[in-house]
Amino acid sequence: MIDRFTLPAKPVITRKFMIAFVTSVATLASSVIYAQSDADHSAHHDGHVHVGNHAPIGVMGDHLHAKGEWMLSYRYMSMRMEDNIRGSDSISPEEIVSAGLGLRVVPVEMTTNMHMFGAMYAPTDNLTLMLMLNYIEKEMDHVTFQGMMGTTELGMFTTETSGIGDTKLSALYGIFDSDEHHVHLNLGLSIPTGSIDETDDILTPMNTRPTRRIPYPMQLGSGTYDIEPGITYTGKRSQWDWGTQLKLLFRLDDNDEGYSLGDSLTVSSWGSYRFSEWVAGSLRLTYSNSADINGADPQIALPVPTAQPRNFGGEKFDLGLGVNLIGNGSSKGHRAAIEYTTTIEQHRHGIQMEMQDMVTLGYQFSF
Repeated sequence: MIDRFTLPAKPVITRKFMIAFVTSVATLASSVIYAQSDADHSAHHDGHVHVGNHAPIGVMGDHLHAKGEWMLSYRYMSMRMEDNIRGSDSISPEEIVSAGLGLRVVPVEMTTNMHMFGAMYAPTDNLTLMLMLNYIEKEMDHVTFQGMMGTTELGMFTTETSGIGDTKLSALYGIFDSDEHHVHLNLGLSIPTGSIDETDDILTPMNTRPTRRIPYPMQLGSGTYDIEPGITYTGKRSQWDWGTQLKLLFRLDDNDEGYSLGDSLTVSSWGSYRFSEWVAGSLRLTYSNSADINGADPQIALPVPTAQPRNFGGEKFDLGLGVNLIGNGSSKGHRAAIEYTTTIEQHRHGIQMEMQDMVTLGYQFSF
């Protein structure tokens, strides 16, 4: 139910949250007001559809298409996490198992690779529909400490999962469009097609190797129907493009295993410059805030931080640098892009793995 939304959850960077939120909303509002003051360039009624450089490839649902237009896309995203933090401070595996929390297994590195396949279609000039399917591969390395206490390492082990993730259906609806400014609403629905009962072999502190249901970050989906409302503003002038997108995510109920992942808020702002007809560079700053897990899966009961719902959620800032290659002439309609994103600041609830960076590669074809 929507009234379960709790952001900002445990606000630990309240000032930065407010700065990110207020700045984005102010940018959006002032740009719309400015655009509306230009009577010659207002509205969709003349058939005009906003066209400019694309947003960085890591931004989803950033633009509408003209009536009858299709776009097919593929994105490959590779994310890396390494070491652990408590709040904003680094904490070693030895410190974690000596903290009196009953933890004897510590994750040390995680990689997530995602293949995203998308299709967009515009039945009208101011409505674009979008479908996103994805295939996910996850791998997490752990160190196990011997017995019930002490800092003697027993050994290392790795858990792996792969499969189809949750399916996304979205609608983008334009509410303002001019030569330089565009605003549209985003409304998405996440369908729980990803597995939440993945298992793998683990190494216990007693030196046994049973097969167990592995912790929440290694599962492939949320197990819940989620809605994702948002609003996107984009602007362009000469070789410059810029934009801001605000998105929320609401978990509608607990899943069949008795929990729901945290609700979240994401604010992303970017600017890009077109160096030539076919090359543009971009810079993007993203703020995200997510809540703890609500409830718990009784079958995820392991002495590792990732199995405890309190060790989820928090805030972070990411900085992205991207390059867009835009097709012209005989290659019109084609776009290839890359974006590298690194986390520049983060504050986590409890003990969590530290987010490092992500690379997104993408190809799009419009026709």
